[in-house]
Amino acid sequence: MVTITSNPTGAEFVVKRNNGLSVSSGVTPATITLNSAAGYFQPAKYVVEFKRKGEVQSIPISASLNGWYIGNLFFGGLIGLLIVDPATGAMWKLDDTVIATFQHTATLKEGIKELRVAHIDDVPVHLRGNLVAVR
Repeated sequence: MVTITSNPTGAEFVVKRNNGLSVSSGVTPATITLNSAAGYFQPAKYVVEFKRKGEVQSIPISASLNGWYIGNLFFGGLIGLLIVDPATGAMWKLDDTVIATFQHTATLKEGIKELRVAHIDDVPVHLRGNLVAVR
């Protein structure tokens, strides 16, 4: 399950596979089910396209190796490591949440700066490099 959301909410979204095939769509916030595997030993890759009031954002998401997959060395043996988890996609995991952040439509008076306070988990990973520490 992947939660698709935006700040502010109410954005339209479309989830597409790398080949451009649409697999889900809706309005944020929504929780959808996506396959974490694209095939045997292949992680799934998607692009989530958001639209809100003329502004468009695309955020790629791709599955990464599930830490529990290594547990097969101890619990599942070679059958789990080489057959079951790769065939079922259990060796891969997707991020729990995809967030698009849109600019506020309200304009500020000249000379006034905007300060937004957010929890680090609410900031998309690809934007965290732009954060400025406040002391």
